[in-house]
Amino acid sequence: MGYLDTKRGNPLKKTKVIAVINQKGGVGKSTTVVNLSAALGEAKKKVLVVDLDPQGNTSSGYGIEKEELEHDIYDALLDDYPVEDLIIDTCEKNVFAIPATIQLAGAEVDMVTVDGREHLLKSLLSPINEHFDYVLIDCPPSLGLLTINALVAADELLIPIQCEFYALEGVTKLLESMRMVKNRLNPELEIFGVLLTMYDARTTLSKQVAEEVTAYFGKKVFKTIIPRNVKLSEAPSHGLPVTQYARMSKGAQAYIKLSKEVIRRG
Repeated sequence: MGYLDTKRGNPLKKTKVIAVINQKGGVGKSTTVVNLSAALGEAKKKVLVVDLDPQGNTSSGYGIEKEELEHDIYDALLDDYPVEDLIIDTCEKNVFAIPATIQLAGAEVDMVTVDGREHLLKSLLSPINEHFDYVLIDCPPSLGLLTINALVAADELLIPIQCEFYALEGVTKLLESMRMVKNRLNPELEIFGVLLTMYDARTTLSKQVAEEVTAYFGKKVFKTIIPRNVKLSEAPSHGLPVTQYARMSKGAQAYIKLSKEVIRRG
C-alpha cells in the first residue's frame, strides 16, 4: 500500500513538521523518531519519517534493508530523484519512511555549491507534507548543512536530552543555531518540546538532570520521561519499534504515553 492510499487523521488540520534534534550523539533521537512515529501511527495518525542522518539508524529501526536500496534521500536532495518514489511502507500501519544510507555522508560537501542549499529539504517535502498528519525528521548529530536544512523545513523542534552528566552541554549552541535560522530563514520555527531520555529513577544524577532541564526549559519539557530500558535497546536489532517488539515494556508504554502528549499539544 502506498502513502496515497491511506487517509490522514484530520485532513483539515495543518501538517506538523517536527525536527528531532540534538547535536550530541547517543541521546535517543532515532529511538524517539522510530517509537514516537509508531505510537502516533497506532493512534490513527498518518506519519512520514524522514531519515536525514547518514548513519541511517531510523531506517534500520524500521527494518529497512539499506544495502538493498537503489536510491535514498541523497538522490532526491541533490540528483532531482522524485521524492514520491522514495516513500516506502514500514512495518507500522500509517507510518511511511524516506530512508537514508551512508551515501548521505557526502551530502554536506555536495550542497556547498548549490543555490538555495539551506532550502533543499523544505522544497523536497513541501509538495507531499499535506498527505500526512506529522512529518518527523531525524537529524544528524551535528549542526552542519543537513541539520540547517531540517531547521528550515520544520515548524518545530523536539529536543531529546539524556539524563546523564553534561546533559545540557551544547544545548546553548543548538539554541543559537535555532535563533539564527529563525531570524534569517524560517521565522515560524519554535521549540515543540524537550524530552528527557535514558532516565534511571535509581540514580540521584538522573533526578538532578531532570530538575536542571526543567528549570532551563520550563513548560517545554514533556511530562512523559523515557526510562532506560533494555527492550528499547534491543528493538532496533529486530527492525521493529518497541511497541511491536515488547509492547508491555516500560519503554513502549512511555512512547505510547508521549504520543498522547504530542497529540494534545496540537
